[in-house]
Amino acid sequence: MLDTSSKDRSTQVLQLFKEVACIFHNKKAKTFEAFGITPPQGMVVGILGRKKEMKLSDLSNELGLSNSTVSGIIDRLEKQESVERIRSKEDKRVVYVRLTDGFKKMNKGFHEKLDQLAQSTMSECSEEDFEKIIDGLETLKKILSK
Repeated sequence: MLDTSSKDRSTQVLQLFKEVACIFHNKKAKTFEAFGITPPQGMVVGILGRKKEMKLSDLSNELGLSNSTVSGIIDRLEKQESVERIRSKEDKRVVYVRLTDGFKKMNKGFHEKLDQLAQSTMSECSEEDFEKIIDGLETLKKILSK
């Protein structure tokens, strides 16, 4: 059983994690907004830009979201002509998703902008700070995975 100070520390860790996630989410949202898409749409576009073409189910797994949620995001991106669905010729039940050529042309710097966001966000970080952050996050991941 946790004593009071351990409970306070646990609460502090969770609160800090929540605050960091919120700050990062807001920075990403501003970047995505410049391209006229929402953060969930940006996550989909980000993955598809790197993987080229994916099964809808694999995309859902990678995002950690249900197929129906991802399908809704894809519907909206399809209406914007940002992505397209392609049925498998071998198995009509399988649907692939990829970025349209139009989206790629219009948003040429999208992935570079995301990379710049990550780099600029952490640009003030020393090598020692990076090590502390990575060690702490790996420890937290290990604890949460149990």
